[in-house]
Amino acid sequence: MRKAEKVIITTAVTGSVHVPSQSPHLPLSASEVAESALAAVEAGSAIVHLHARLPDGRPTADPEVFEEIVQTVTARTDAVINITTGGSSAMTMEERLAAPLRLRPELASLNMGSMNFVYAGIADKVTSWRHDWEKPYVLDTYSAPFVNTFASIEHTLRTLGEFGTRFEYECYDIGHLYSLAHFVEAGLAEPPLLIQGVFGVLGGIGADHANLQHMVHIADKLFGDDYSFSAFAAGRDQLRFGTHSAWLGGHVRVGLEDSLWLGRGRLAETNAQQVEKIRAAVEDLGKQIATPDEARKVLALRGAGTR
Repeated sequence: MRKAEKVIITTAVTGSVHVPSQSPHLPLSASEVAESALAAVEAGSAIVHLHARLPDGRPTADPEVFEEIVQTVTARTDAVINITTGGSSAMTMEERLAAPLRLRPELASLNMGSMNFVYAGIADKVTSWRHDWEKPYVLDTYSAPFVNTFASIEHTLRTLGEFGTRFEYECYDIGHLYSLAHFVEAGLAEPPLLIQGVFGVLGGIGADHANLQHMVHIADKLFGDDYSFSAFAAGRDQLRFGTHSAWLGGHVRVGLEDSLWLGRGRLAETNAQQVEKIRAAVEDLGKQIATPDEARKVLALRGAGTR
Protein backbone atom coordinates (compact mmCIF):
# COMPACT_ATOMS: atom_id res chain seq x y z
CA MET A 1 0.00 0.00 0.00
CA ARG A 2 1.10 3.52 -0.72
CA LYS A 3 1.00 4.95 2.81
CA ALA A 4 -1.03 8.11 3.15
CA GLU A 5 0.96 11.20 4.04
CA LYS A 6 -2.39 12.90 4.53
CA VAL A 7 -5.70 11.10 4.86
CA ILE A 8 -8.31 11.60 2.13
CA ILE A 9 -11.87 11.73 3.41
CA THR A 10 -14.54 10.67 0.91
CA THR A 11 -18.19 11.40 1.66
CA ALA A 12 -20.83 9.19 0.04
CA VAL A 13 -23.70 11.63 0.27
CA THR A 14 -26.90 9.67 -0.33
CA GLY A 15 -26.36 6.38 -2.20
CA SER A 16 -29.16 4.14 -3.40
CA VAL A 17 -29.55 1.67 -0.53
CA HIS A 18 -31.28 3.57 2.23
CA VAL A 19 -34.88 4.69 1.81
CA PRO A 20 -36.59 7.81 3.15
CA SER A 21 -38.60 5.83 5.70
CA GLN A 22 -35.39 4.99 7.55
CA SER A 23 -34.38 8.56 8.30
CA PRO A 24 -35.81 12.04 7.81
CA HIS A 25 -32.26 13.31 7.29
CA LEU A 26 -31.41 11.44 4.08
CA PRO A 27 -30.76 13.97 1.28
CA LEU A 28 -33.23 13.39 -1.56
CA SER A 29 -33.68 16.22 -4.06
CA ALA A 30 -30.79 17.50 -6.16
CA SER A 31 -30.55 20.64 -4.07
CA GLU A 32 -30.51 18.65 -0.81
CA VAL A 33 -27.76 16.34 -2.09
CA ALA A 34 -25.70 19.29 -3.31
CA GLU A 35 -26.04 21.26 -0.08
CA SER A 36 -25.20 18.20 2.00
CA ALA A 37 -22.12 17.59 -0.16
CA LEU A 38 -21.00 21.18 0.25
CA ALA A 39 -21.31 20.98 4.03
CA ALA A 40 -19.26 17.77 4.02
CA VAL A 41 -16.50 19.50 2.05
CA GLU A 42 -16.54 22.39 4.47
CA ALA A 43 -16.07 19.87 7.29
CA GLY A 44 -12.99 18.37 5.62
CA SER A 45 -14.05 15.96 2.89
CA ALA A 46 -11.81 16.09 -0.18
CA ILE A 47 -14.02 13.84 -2.34
CA VAL A 48 -17.79 13.67 -2.68
CA HIS A 49 -19.20 10.41 -4.04
CA LEU A 50 -22.50 11.13 -5.75
CA HIS A 51 -25.70 9.24 -6.45
CA ALA A 52 -28.93 10.98 -7.44
CA ARG A 53 -32.54 10.62 -6.35
CA LEU A 54 -35.93 11.91 -7.33
CA PRO A 55 -37.69 14.19 -4.83
CA ASP A 56 -39.56 11.17 -3.37
CA GLY A 57 -36.22 9.48 -2.70
CA ARG A 58 -36.32 6.96 -5.52
CA PRO A 59 -32.80 6.41 -6.94
CA THR A 60 -32.39 7.80 -10.44
CA ALA A 61 -29.79 7.64 -13.20
CA ASP A 62 -31.09 10.80 -14.89
CA PRO A 63 -28.04 12.79 -16.08
CA GLU A 64 -29.91 16.06 -15.67
CA VAL A 65 -30.37 15.46 -11.95
CA PHE A 66 -26.68 14.62 -11.60
CA GLU A 67 -25.75 17.70 -13.60
CA GLU A 68 -27.76 19.94 -11.27
CA ILE A 69 -25.94 18.47 -8.26
CA VAL A 70 -22.49 18.71 -9.84
CA GLN A 71 -22.94 22.26 -11.10
CA THR A 72 -23.95 23.44 -7.63
CA VAL A 73 -21.04 21.71 -5.92
CA THR A 74 -18.36 22.75 -8.42
CA ALA A 75 -19.56 26.36 -8.44
CA ARG A 76 -18.83 26.70 -4.74
CA THR A 77 -15.96 24.32 -3.98
CA ASP A 78 -12.94 22.62 -5.52
CA ALA A 79 -13.85 19.17 -4.17
CA VAL A 80 -13.13 16.08 -6.25
CA ILE A 81 -16.36 14.85 -7.85
CA ASN A 82 -16.78 11.06 -7.86
CA ILE A 83 -19.86 9.91 -9.78
CA THR A 84 -21.19 6.42 -9.27
CA THR A 85 -21.28 3.87 -12.08
CA GLY A 86 -22.97 1.47 -9.66
CA GLY A 87 -26.27 3.28 -9.47
CA SER A 88 -28.49 0.55 -8.13
CA SER A 89 -29.09 -3.11 -8.96
CA ALA A 90 -32.44 -2.06 -10.47
CA MET A 91 -30.72 -0.03 -13.22
CA THR A 92 -29.30 -1.21 -16.52
CA MET A 93 -25.63 -0.67 -17.31
CA GLU A 94 -26.61 1.90 -19.93
CA GLU A 95 -28.54 3.85 -17.30
CA ARG A 96 -25.69 3.58 -14.80
CA LEU A 97 -23.20 5.07 -17.26
CA ALA A 98 -25.41 7.87 -18.59
CA ALA A 99 -24.41 10.54 -16.06
CA PRO A 100 -20.65 9.91 -15.98
CA LEU A 101 -20.55 9.76 -19.77
CA ARG A 102 -22.20 13.18 -19.95
CA LEU A 103 -20.32 14.83 -17.08
CA ARG A 104 -16.89 13.17 -17.49
CA PRO A 105 -15.84 13.36 -13.83
CA GLU A 106 -12.29 13.19 -12.56
CA LEU A 107 -13.23 10.08 -10.59
CA ALA A 108 -15.93 7.41 -10.86
CA SER A 109 -16.71 4.39 -8.74
CA LEU A 110 -16.43 0.96 -10.35
CA ASN A 111 -17.75 -2.22 -8.74
CA MET A 112 -15.36 -5.08 -9.36
CA GLY A 113 -17.74 -8.00 -9.65
CA SER A 114 -21.27 -9.35 -9.73
CA MET A 115 -22.59 -10.28 -6.31
CA ASN A 116 -25.57 -10.74 -4.07
CA PHE A 117 -26.00 -7.23 -2.66
CA VAL A 118 -28.80 -7.69 -0.17
CA TYR A 119 -30.48 -5.00 1.89
CA ALA A 120 -33.89 -6.62 2.12
CA GLY A 121 -33.45 -6.63 5.89
CA ILE A 122 -34.47 -2.97 5.89
CA ALA A 123 -38.06 -4.20 5.51
CA ASP A 124 -37.84 -5.94 8.89
CA LYS A 125 -36.97 -2.68 10.65
CA VAL A 126 -39.28 -0.14 9.02
CA THR A 127 -42.74 -0.05 10.58
CA SER A 128 -44.20 2.83 8.57
CA TRP A 129 -43.42 3.41 4.90
CA ARG A 130 -43.48 6.92 3.45
CA HIS A 131 -43.71 5.80 -0.20
CA ASP A 132 -45.18 2.79 -2.02
CA TRP A 133 -41.97 2.13 -3.96
CA GLU A 134 -39.71 1.59 -0.92
CA LYS A 135 -40.67 -1.85 0.41
CA PRO A 136 -40.68 -3.69 -2.96
CA TYR A 137 -37.42 -1.96 -3.84
CA VAL A 138 -35.51 -3.28 -0.83
CA LEU A 139 -37.16 -6.72 -0.89
CA ASP A 140 -36.18 -7.25 -4.54
CA THR A 141 -32.51 -7.34 -3.54
CA TYR A 142 -33.08 -10.74 -1.89
CA SER A 143 -33.81 -12.36 -5.26
CA ALA A 144 -31.95 -10.21 -7.80
CA PRO A 145 -28.13 -10.02 -7.97
CA PHE A 146 -26.11 -6.88 -8.58
CA VAL A 147 -24.61 -7.55 -12.01
CA ASN A 148 -21.12 -6.32 -12.89
CA THR A 149 -19.73 -8.60 -15.59
CA PHE A 150 -16.17 -8.48 -16.86
CA ALA A 151 -17.57 -7.18 -20.15
CA SER A 152 -19.31 -4.27 -18.42
CA ILE A 153 -16.24 -3.50 -16.30
CA GLU A 154 -14.06 -3.42 -19.43
CA HIS A 155 -16.60 -1.26 -21.24
CA THR A 156 -16.62 1.23 -18.36
CA LEU A 157 -12.84 1.35 -18.17
CA ARG A 158 -12.54 1.96 -21.90
CA THR A 159 -15.32 4.51 -22.37
CA LEU A 160 -14.76 6.68 -19.31
CA GLY A 161 -11.01 6.18 -19.55
CA GLU A 162 -11.05 8.00 -22.90
CA PHE A 163 -11.97 11.18 -21.02
CA GLY A 164 -9.24 10.78 -18.43
CA THR A 165 -11.63 9.63 -15.72
CA ARG A 166 -9.92 7.52 -13.07
CA PHE A 167 -11.62 5.02 -10.81
CA GLU A 168 -12.42 4.18 -7.23
CA TYR A 169 -12.33 0.38 -7.44
CA GLU A 170 -14.98 -0.89 -5.03
CA CYS A 171 -14.01 -4.33 -3.74
CA TYR A 172 -16.61 -6.17 -1.69
CA ASP A 173 -14.60 -9.36 -1.37
CA ILE A 174 -11.10 -10.73 -1.86
CA GLY A 175 -11.98 -12.12 -5.27
CA HIS A 176 -12.63 -8.58 -6.45
CA LEU A 177 -8.97 -7.77 -5.88
CA TYR A 178 -8.02 -10.59 -8.25
CA SER A 179 -10.53 -9.27 -10.79
CA LEU A 180 -8.85 -5.89 -10.55
CA ALA A 181 -5.44 -7.53 -10.99
CA HIS A 182 -6.74 -9.07 -14.23
CA PHE A 183 -7.61 -5.64 -15.62
CA VAL A 184 -4.28 -4.21 -14.48
CA GLU A 185 -2.47 -7.01 -16.30
CA ALA A 186 -4.58 -6.31 -19.39
CA GLY A 187 -3.49 -2.67 -19.28
CA LEU A 188 -7.03 -1.37 -18.74
CA ALA A 189 -6.72 -0.36 -15.08
CA GLU A 190 -3.73 1.90 -14.61
CA PRO A 191 -1.87 2.56 -11.34
CA PRO A 192 -1.88 4.34 -9.04
CA LEU A 193 -5.06 2.53 -8.05
CA LEU A 194 -7.61 3.63 -5.47
CA ILE A 195 -9.02 0.50 -3.86
CA GLN A 196 -12.12 0.99 -1.73
CA GLY A 197 -12.60 -1.95 0.61
CA VAL A 198 -16.30 -2.40 1.38
CA PHE A 199 -17.29 -4.44 4.42
CA GLY A 200 -20.53 -5.50 6.04
CA VAL A 201 -22.83 -5.72 3.00
CA LEU A 202 -24.83 -8.95 3.05
CA GLY A 203 -23.41 -10.96 0.16
CA GLY A 204 -19.93 -9.47 0.50
CA ILE A 205 -17.09 -9.75 3.00
CA GLY A 206 -18.11 -9.29 6.62
CA ALA A 207 -17.30 -6.37 8.89
CA ASP A 208 -14.55 -8.22 10.74
CA HIS A 209 -11.33 -6.29 11.31
CA ALA A 210 -9.35 -9.41 10.41
CA ASN A 211 -10.94 -9.18 6.96
CA LEU A 212 -9.74 -5.61 6.56
CA GLN A 213 -6.18 -6.59 7.38
CA HIS A 214 -6.44 -9.60 5.07
CA MET A 215 -7.69 -7.44 2.20
CA VAL A 216 -4.72 -5.10 2.61
CA HIS A 217 -2.36 -8.10 2.81
CA ILE A 218 -3.65 -9.58 -0.46
CA ALA A 219 -3.69 -6.17 -2.16
CA ASP A 220 -0.06 -5.70 -1.12
CA LYS A 221 0.83 -9.02 -2.75
CA LEU A 222 -1.01 -8.15 -5.96
CA PHE A 223 -0.21 -4.44 -6.34
CA GLY A 224 2.76 -3.61 -4.11
CA ASP A 225 2.85 0.14 -3.53
CA ASP A 226 0.94 0.92 -6.74
CA TYR A 227 -2.30 1.51 -4.84
CA SER A 228 -3.89 3.64 -2.17
CA PHE A 229 -6.39 1.98 0.12
CA SER A 230 -9.58 3.28 1.64
CA ALA A 231 -12.21 1.41 3.63
CA PHE A 232 -15.64 1.66 5.09
CA ALA A 233 -18.13 -0.66 6.72
CA ALA A 234 -21.87 -0.42 6.28
CA GLY A 235 -23.92 0.60 9.29
CA ARG A 236 -22.72 0.70 12.87
CA ASP A 237 -19.11 -0.26 12.08
CA GLN A 238 -18.52 2.76 9.84
CA LEU A 239 -16.35 4.81 12.19
CA ARG A 240 -14.35 1.87 13.53
CA PHE A 241 -13.40 0.67 10.04
CA GLY A 242 -12.49 4.15 8.88
CA THR A 243 -10.25 4.60 11.90
CA HIS A 244 -8.65 1.19 11.30
CA SER A 245 -7.98 2.05 7.65
CA ALA A 246 -6.31 5.32 8.65
CA TRP A 247 -4.25 3.53 11.31
CA LEU A 248 -2.98 1.11 8.64
CA GLY A 249 -1.93 4.03 6.42
CA GLY A 250 -5.04 4.23 4.28
CA HIS A 251 -7.85 6.66 3.62
CA VAL A 252 -11.45 6.79 4.85
CA ARG A 253 -15.02 7.02 3.60
CA VAL A 254 -18.11 8.08 5.51
CA GLY A 255 -21.56 9.29 4.52
CA LEU A 256 -25.27 8.61 4.74
CA GLU A 257 -24.98 6.19 1.82
CA ASP A 258 -23.11 3.80 4.09
CA SER A 259 -24.56 4.52 7.52
CA LEU A 260 -27.47 6.60 8.80
CA TRP A 261 -25.99 6.74 12.28
CA LEU A 262 -23.71 9.02 14.25
CA GLY A 263 -23.59 6.80 17.32
CA ARG A 264 -25.58 4.15 19.14
CA GLY A 265 -29.26 5.06 18.82
CA ARG A 266 -28.49 8.47 17.29
CA LEU A 267 -29.28 9.23 13.67
CA ALA A 268 -26.84 11.48 11.85
CA GLU A 269 -28.59 14.67 10.82
CA THR A 270 -25.99 15.56 8.17
CA ASN A 271 -23.09 14.06 6.28
CA ALA A 272 -20.93 16.80 7.78
CA GLN A 273 -21.45 15.34 11.26
CA GLN A 274 -19.93 12.06 10.13
CA VAL A 275 -17.04 13.88 8.46
CA GLU A 276 -16.36 15.80 11.64
CA LYS A 277 -16.37 12.60 13.68
CA ILE A 278 -13.99 10.66 11.44
CA ARG A 279 -11.77 13.73 11.07
CA ALA A 280 -11.42 13.92 14.85
CA ALA A 281 -10.55 10.21 15.00
CA VAL A 282 -7.95 10.55 12.24
CA GLU A 283 -6.40 13.61 13.85
CA ASP A 284 -6.28 11.76 17.17
CA LEU A 285 -4.02 9.27 15.39
CA GLY A 286 -1.65 12.17 14.68
CA LYS A 287 -2.53 12.33 10.98
CA GLN A 288 -3.43 15.30 8.80
CA ILE A 289 -6.40 15.63 6.45
CA ALA A 290 -5.85 15.99 2.70
CA THR A 291 -7.24 18.91 0.73
CA PRO A 292 -8.93 18.26 -2.63
CA ASP A 293 -5.80 19.25 -4.54
CA GLU A 294 -3.65 17.03 -2.35
CA ALA A 295 -6.06 14.16 -3.07
CA ARG A 296 -5.73 14.86 -6.78
CA LYS A 297 -1.97 14.57 -6.57
CA VAL A 298 -2.10 11.27 -4.66
CA LEU A 299 -4.66 9.73 -7.02
CA ALA A 300 -3.17 11.18 -10.23
CA LEU A 301 -6.42 12.90 -11.16
CA ARG A 302 -6.51 15.29 -14.08
CA GLY A 303 -7.61 18.35 -12.07
CA ALA A 304 -10.76 20.38 -11.53
CA GLY A 305 -12.32 22.16 -14.49
CA THR A 306 -10.84 19.83 -17.12
CA ARG A 307 -12.90 17.37 -19.16
